[in-house]
Amino acid sequence: MKHRFIFAILMSFVLTFFMSAWVTYINVGFINSFINYWMSAWLLAWPAAGVISFVCAPQLHNLAQKISDKF
Repeated sequence: MKHRFIFAILMSFVLTFFMSAWVTYINVGFINSFINYWMSAWLLAWPAAGVISFVCAPQLHNLAQKISDKF
């Protein structure tokens, strides 16, 4: 359980950090306040992604295993 929790925190951190940068860039471009917009988006996204990752990861691991077993 500890490993699952740490993995969810780290994975959600990395994904939301880069995805929020990308989506912020697409939406506003690289403007003077880009970092502020990016950090605001990231701080909102990270907790949600952490919870979603923690809750959904076991089911997604099982689904991935079933799919990979078929191919």
